[in-house]
Amino acid sequence: MEIKFARRMDGFEPGIFNVLDERKNERLAQGKPVYNLSIGTPDFLPESHIVEALAQAASDPANYRYSLGETAELTQAVQHWYKRRYGVELAENELMAVYGSQEGLTHIGWTLCDPGDVVLVPDPGYPIFELGPYLCGASCVHYPLLKENDYLPDLEHFDPDLAKRARFMVVSYPANPLGAAAPDEFYPRLIEFAQKHGIVILHDNAYSEIIFDGRVGKSFLSFDGAKEVGVEFNSLSKTYNLTGARVSFVVGNREIVGAFKRLRSQIDYGMFLPIQHAAAAALNGPQDSVERNRLEYQARRDALCGGLRSIGWEVPDSQGSMFVWAPLPAGYANSVEFCFELLDRTGLLCTPGSAFGPLGEGHVRFALVRPVSVMKEIVAAVEDGGILEGRA
Repeated sequence: MEIKFARRMDGFEPGIFNVLDERKNERLAQGKPVYNLSIGTPDFLPESHIVEALAQAASDPANYRYSLGETAELTQAVQHWYKRRYGVELAENELMAVYGSQEGLTHIGWTLCDPGDVVLVPDPGYPIFELGPYLCGASCVHYPLLKENDYLPDLEHFDPDLAKRARFMVVSYPANPLGAAAPDEFYPRLIEFAQKHGIVILHDNAYSEIIFDGRVGKSFLSFDGAKEVGVEFNSLSKTYNLTGARVSFVVGNREIVGAFKRLRSQIDYGMFLPIQHAAAAALNGPQDSVERNRLEYQARRDALCGGLRSIGWEVPDSQGSMFVWAPLPAGYANSVEFCFELLDRTGLLCTPGSAFGPLGEGHVRFALVRPVSVMKEIVAAVEDGGILEGRA
């Protein structure tokens, strides 16, 4: 029997990460070293008090029932953390938990858009921003993030007809893959833009705690009017090294949060209670590791970016996130081909910029997931590989 699949599956080809992983495994099978900076998985361990909270809760048989939502403990932990960290007051009906920002950003589109609606997504931007609208049958329109505009959307010259038709707009700072942070003055302009055109803002704030050189990560909700126009996603994955636990929150506009909860009540019975206990322990417990890890990420950035500049590759310093956005060296134009050649000649594995949208071509992304000592080894390998001198 011939199985017929939905036409939407035509859009799901093997991703670049699968292809890169195959090439990585081929190299390892040959006994050659690989420096894997392709995927942003933290190499830090979660703090012991978080692990202990999870383990203790998991040992209680009563915690294996449906949670049917957030516990009072977790709700209060999110409220206190947002108040302490950003000065933002959140009511109970202004927050909800999701299984990581990727899952939340995918499914919230079902709440906000219908087939044929227009959604605005950044280019370059994280690919998941397009998935939810795509599954809804909406049309994703890229808005450009250009170096000459400090990788911010040009709201003053935005096409008014396009803005009028847009149902929602995804914004994310510090930005993956760009490593760009947004100044405080950007957010009031964004809120005014959303109010003027009736656009919902979805702000992905996964990296507010990984920001460098004295900058302070902010919440979109810290600015007047934000709750009127949108919601924010904030994740524990990178801040507390809990990527596998899949804990994130949607906070902000109560109507959006309420509708999203109503949708999710049809497909989900709530987050596993031991994970909720662990999340509360992370938010309520000591925060020393957050600053310690931030400083380590900055040291890694300095070693990688500064080291590559010292050998002739002009890689700018990331302002935030756990990523570095690097232009291709002179003589190269295709980011996929460059990534394969870089791996072959140096053992360094990174992600081609084209994976992040049309404007990502001409760049590669590095993840700051190896210690300073290894970053120095990587710089030496790049220099020894001769790739900055052009093709072999």
